Amino acid sequence: MSTATTPVRFVRELRDICGAQHVIDDPARLDTARISGVAPAIAVEPGSADEIAAILRFANEHGLSVVSAGGFTQQQAGSRPAQIDVLLHASRLTEVEHYDPADLTVGVGAGCTIAQLRDTVAQDGLLFAADPAMPERATIGGTLASALAGPLRHGYGGLRDYCIGIRFVTGDGRKGKGGGRVVKNVAGYDMMKLLIGSWGTLAVITSASFKLFPAPRQTRTFIAEFPNAAEAIQYRKVVLRSPLSPICLEVVSPDAGALLAAGARTPKTWSICVRASGSDAVLARYRSELGSAISREIDGGDERQLWQAIQNFAPSIAEQHPECVLMTMSLPPAEVRTALDELQSIATSTGSTLAVIGRAAVGQLLVGLWPANAAAISTFQNRLPRDASLAILRCPEELSARAASCFRSPTHIDSMRSIKRALDPNDILNRGRFVF
Repeated sequence: MSTATTPVRFVRELRDICGAQHVIDDPARLDTARISGVAPAIAVEPGSADEIAAILRFANEHGLSVVSAGGFTQQQAGSRPAQIDVLLHASRLTEVEHYDPADLTVGVGAGCTIAQLRDTVAQDGLLFAADPAMPERATIGGTLASALAGPLRHGYGGLRDYCIGIRFVTGDGRKGKGGGRVVKNVAGYDMMKLLIGSWGTLAVITSASFKLFPAPRQTRTFIAEFPNAAEAIQYRKVVLRSPLSPICLEVVSPDAGALLAAGARTPKTWSICVRASGSDAVLARYRSELGSAISREIDGGDERQLWQAIQNFAPSIAEQHPECVLMTMSLPPAEVRTALDELQSIATSTGSTLAVIGRAAVGQLLVGLWPANAAAISTFQNRLPRDASLAILRCPEELSARAASCFRSPTHIDSMRSIKRALDPNDILNRGRFVF
């Protein structure tokens, strides 16, 4: 169906569902909401799960493609879709459904931003541990859908570890939920883990509940620098074998360091950044245990600047090097050294610059390579460890088709397709953007 005819035919029906003021068909406004370069034909801003269900049932009836969006921080991932009939924006789903500081739990709408939620719970001395890039724009729903984590992943786990409940609408318009509002909940299938990281292909997340953590009273970061990746990863092992429990343990390559905040580190070295929390006595213990490899300690404003730069590494590299390919990798921690060696070899053989940061102890890496070229992209799948998963977050448009074939997951592809058919039988959600 041509997207040019879609607004003419269906605007009135969509306005009946969620109100005329919440349906956008102005081409100028729609042009600013492009997904992978494609402008949607209509944008809608539903205010409830019931409205979302009605929109999706309508889309199924008329064969329309639907893309859900939050803060537009990760919408360049995936292939270029042929068309987007309806953009479903979560901007009105911001209600705090429940909040119990004493029980360390909170439930919020999918359109609430990470920064808003963190500010809310911080007033009670609590921490919401998700720290994706651009938290002032990144939404709860989008963060769950992409499952991208920041440096706090080391100390607090990923979203799968502290999301305790999720509410959603499937692609065929059925409302559902998984988990609940309390930490100890074992009812039903684990729909949370199914939807987290599904990139909006199975259902539209409407709200979620989380476990919170006591906020650190003070922190300090210890930085160790090494001439090569091998020595940096060896030092990671030293930290892991110690009695220390840092909240962040990050590996930073030389060219990644050059993209971080000015003065954050010395260029042309590999770094291991260890962020600790606790009393003065605890921080003194870190200083003693980490030993002479530590070249610098930072706290206060300098420390916040460093970790904000690491958190925002992806948008920073995309802005400074729009010709880059940006990908995320998950692999066993024991394979990190091998992956770094292979990535450096690929960069050298293709004449590219390599920038890597990542959670050194949990096997999650964010990799930038520029200028992107077909030769480098085509070698990723064959050269990286077999049990590594790989997803391209963004790349130049002319290489998008090649990058789409680079998706790799240890999950059985037939199982993924079966789940897709069960929850979105007519392929309404994110049609054509991701591999199935």
